[in-house]
Amino acid sequence: MAVLVEAISVIVRIDAIHEKYPGGWEAFREAVPNRTLCADGEVARVGFMAPPNAEAFVGHLERSGLQFLEEGKSVDIVVVDQMMGPVCPCNWAEFGQAQLGDGGNRITVSRMAGSELQQVALPEGWGYEGSLSQQFTLVPAENFGESMRFLRPQGGVDVYLDLETGKEVYTGRIARPGETGSAPDAGGSGDRS
Repeated sequence: MAVLVEAISVIVRIDAIHEKYPGGWEAFREAVPNRTLCADGEVARVGFMAPPNAEAFVGHLERSGLQFLEEGKSVDIVVVDQMMGPVCPCNWAEFGQAQLGDGGNRITVSRMAGSELQQVALPEGWGYEGSLSQQFTLVPAENFGESMRFLRPQGGVDVYLDLETGKEVYTGRIARPGETGSAPDAGGSGDRS
């Protein structure tokens, strides 16, 4: 089996969650700061649209007993970019493309190396229409201020105006201080206000 990879995905070995994370799977699930969790029984994935939010979640996982890197290589956690793949060497996870259903739609996925499972785990309520898999836009961080203008927060996302296209762009975020829904120590808002 495999898990969906969109934007920036934090992929975690489920065996490490059971062995090292205080409270195991249930506590891990409760700490996920958004609705992007999906798991295939071997790996779990939590997605982020802003690098600081992914970094904050990885930091939370490390403070909770999981190990990100040892000598520059992934141990329990690997961060995977939808377009570029893993951001560090990882010998336990694979990254690639998969066909979603019979419609010919392709998505990016990650799975445990050598896995024999054939299904793809998706976050609850996820659909291809309108997803980042269908229409991914990457704005380099150094160009963000020149390309995007913050408009408003809306639910769990921040809305920006793409100054080139004139279209609204949505960026996911972890709840701001005082809002509900943030994981302990997961911090970071990803907004430009």
